[in-house]
Amino acid sequence: MLTMIAAFFERLNETQGLNFSVFYDAFDRSRFLTGLWTTSYICVVSILASLALGLAGVWVAGSGSRFGRLVVRGYVQFFRNTPPLVQLSFFYFAVGGLLPRVSDGFGGQSPLVSGTGWAIIAFSLFAGAFNVEIFRAGIEAVPSTTVEAAESLGYTRLQLYIHVVLPLAFRICLPALNNNLVNLVKTTTLAYAIGVPELLYAASQIWSESFNVREMMNVLLVTYVLLVAVLVFVMGRWEKAMRIPGYST
Repeated sequence: MLTMIAAFFERLNETQGLNFSVFYDAFDRSRFLTGLWTTSYICVVSILASLALGLAGVWVAGSGSRFGRLVVRGYVQFFRNTPPLVQLSFFYFAVGGLLPRVSDGFGGQSPLVSGTGWAIIAFSLFAGAFNVEIFRAGIEAVPSTTVEAAESLGYTRLQLYIHVVLPLAFRICLPALNNNLVNLVKTTTLAYAIGVPELLYAASQIWSESFNVREMMNVLLVTYVLLVAVLVFVMGRWEKAMRIPGYST
């Protein structure tokens, strides 16, 4: 099957001049798949980290600590009001430049945190700031009578969040959370700016050598549509599974 597909696109290049080299050239395909893997890795880790940051942030913001609330408010305002490309450049060039270099095992020196690592950190913090506000809106929408009923039963704050507030808040904020995570997947293309070998970087390498910009842009566009479609499908199934009358949109 793969041989037939490769033969078809090779023939298409020879007869029509449409050079989809990733489908018949093993080297280009390997570079593109490596970019796809890197993008998928950054997306998955950043999504999980941003969710953890969002939950931790909303927990601290709802605590009795004034200092904690100020820190969370500053974090949200900083990452929500600055461009993600500037944040990424700040972490990679400004913060990364202050860190010591380590041995790469071959007699050379390498950064303590790789470009991929900085991309994950920057994108997680960026999306996490929005997740804090999304979770806060969901928690505030939980009826106060429900919270008071749980408190009257002797629930601690942690038990209240785990067993009552968060299960209801998640159902309310899933549509907004879905939008933020889709935006996060699209934002990963910015990692190209610091040389992370993600999809856009791999595609640019291929079209620079094969002179097939038009074809690679089409492949790139379809690939991102499929990536976002997978995320939307998963979030849609999650939203459907958690839907109960009165707590879903």
